[in-house]
Amino acid sequence: MRGRDLTGRGIATFQRAAKADGADKSGLTALTYATMANFATDAAVAVALANTLFFSAATAESKMNVALYLLITIAPFAVIAPLVGPLLDRLQRGRRLALASSFAARGILAVLLIFNFDTWALYPLALVMLVLSKSFAVLKSAVTPRVLPPDIDLVRTNARLTVFGLIGGTIGAGAIAAGVAWAAGSIGALWFAAVLAAGGAYLSLRIPSWVEVTEGEVPATLSYHGDDTATEVISRDRAATVKPSKRRQPLGRTVVTGLWGNGTIRVLTGFITLYIAFVAKSRTEHEPLQQALMLGLVGAAAAIGNFSGNATGARLQLGRPTLIVLRCTIAVTVVSIAAAFADSLWMAALATLVAAAASALAKVSLDATIQQDLPEESVASAFGRSETVLQLSWVIGGAFGVMLPTEFWIGFTVISAILALGLAQTVMSYRGHSLLPGLGGNRPVHADQEVPGATGSMRIHQPTGKNTP
Repeated sequence: MRGRDLTGRGIATFQRAAKADGADKSGLTALTYATMANFATDAAVAVALANTLFFSAATAESKMNVALYLLITIAPFAVIAPLVGPLLDRLQRGRRLALASSFAARGILAVLLIFNFDTWALYPLALVMLVLSKSFAVLKSAVTPRVLPPDIDLVRTNARLTVFGLIGGTIGAGAIAAGVAWAAGSIGALWFAAVLAAGGAYLSLRIPSWVEVTEGEVPATLSYHGDDTATEVISRDRAATVKPSKRRQPLGRTVVTGLWGNGTIRVLTGFITLYIAFVAKSRTEHEPLQQALMLGLVGAAAAIGNFSGNATGARLQLGRPTLIVLRCTIAVTVVSIAAAFADSLWMAALATLVAAAASALAKVSLDATIQQDLPEESVASAFGRSETVLQLSWVIGGAFGVMLPTEFWIGFTVISAILALGLAQTVMSYRGHSLLPGLGGNRPVHADQEVPGATGSMRIHQPTGKNTP
């Protein structure tokens, strides 16, 4: 009776927290439950495949196979990524269905994995599930602004979703999945993942229908054509006279700087996620228990960093969020270089802690920048664009984590060189320049909307682009 009483109180406390600040009426509570299901499904799949995909795949031959399958998965994702944002802009009715479909597909793949657990199909099936998980994140980012309660801003809403996902999904469901795997093996954990995916599909369809309403929205675009004679740049006053479907909202310099910084950090987090697993297995002098302890150390560092970064970001007064992103990018680059010189597990764990905290804090800062710098009608589209870029950056980092040798100094030296390039591009974007024309900060801080297809004679207003963040 005491156990039932405590359980009931715990559930009631959780429901109050999920429905607080008007989240139940706005639809945020329903999205919170779906997000928790996404975290939970990922955790169950990770537990199910721990002994197979990571621990048993680190020999040279198997690692080449995993690298091949990962590249096969990255190739279509790299092609699709630039299309996800525009597709969301045109998806007027069906975003809830798209969220549910990402769960349904993972549930089907989990069942397929059960019957192909000891075959070559394990790797492509598992990696497709990874891509579907990232696709859910992209879709969720586009839906979140539409379920925003009146008393919470977008930054704290995103941090809130992440915290609920980590506690209720990753930690809670991960612990249950571990117990199921201990009792019934990896197959049992996969069945649990399939059940979670089915529940996630149902919860996605429970999100209120008003998230489908996109009337009056202006699509955001990563490119900037302010100096193009075939593009008309219009002021915000003039924009009211042009149909939203005809307009495009370029991302300003601060948002682009935030994207470059966050993308650089995500490369490191993706790299560490897969790289440490292969390093643990490749150290043949370690027993399975020691290998598990190595992964547990790094996993604990990632969890602590992620939680602390989100908690800190939710409480900071983000007066200059772009500067926070820049400092986070510098921090992860420095700690990666230190890990290359130290060549030790402890330094790799510290790099994981810093990278996870910086990733969470930089993402919160990017959210704040988007909300502050873009007009309300373009915020949802901008989130879809930004999340696509960040997920693709994570997958690219994961590819390096699979392909690079398992000596710490080699792996972290290569990834540090990549991070240094990303940091250079972030700094140049912050200062209004770019290593890549059209994809950096050589644009105004707050770009005015554009009308594609116009002629130079139709130009109404041309921003100078000389202002600084």
